[in-house]
Amino acid sequence: MTKEEYRLKYNQLRKAISTESVEELSVQIANNALQLPIWDYTNYHIFLPIPSKKEINTEYLLHILQGRDKTIIVPKVITGDSDMEHILLQDNTTLKISNYGVPEPVSGIEIPSEKMEVIFIPLLACDRNGNRLGYGKGFYDRFLSQCIPKALFIGLSFFEPETSIPYEETDIPLHFCITPKRVISF
Repeated sequence: MTKEEYRLKYNQLRKAISTESVEELSVQIANNALQLPIWDYTNYHIFLPIPSKKEINTEYLLHILQGRDKTIIVPKVITGDSDMEHILLQDNTTLKISNYGVPEPVSGIEIPSEKMEVIFIPLLACDRNGNRLGYGKGFYDRFLSQCIPKALFIGLSFFEPETSIPYEETDIPLHFCITPKRVISF
């Protein structure tokens, strides 16, 4: 299968998940995150979900991070660019839905990519080698390539890994993937 065929497959699989199941599976993913050896770090980058795409609801992970007094950073697409900036999420952060349907901070304190230690990554699918399949815009590959070498990349997926997904030289693999059933280490 090509990347586009995998994207079509996983978009269809997501559409078949009920809203209630999205919430239940998201809670299981957040609970499984507690098994990871990541809780001694300070700076955590996490995406805010696009409900219309039935992405994993990261609100449950956010509560865990807040409960552990972690610094939380969220992405914001730079208008007219194919890049992101990373904004500190605070109690007074105002969010607005972007043209991509993503809740994003209107403004705030920008944190450089080099400061990120743990990055939770949205994806459609991944394979057994940690190769991930996103939406195809390359936002996360560009961002991850700017992170420090010891940063941990963690995919969140409703689905178990494929045997193999096509990848390119510029694709950045995951260190871990969390599914509702388990944590996978690559």
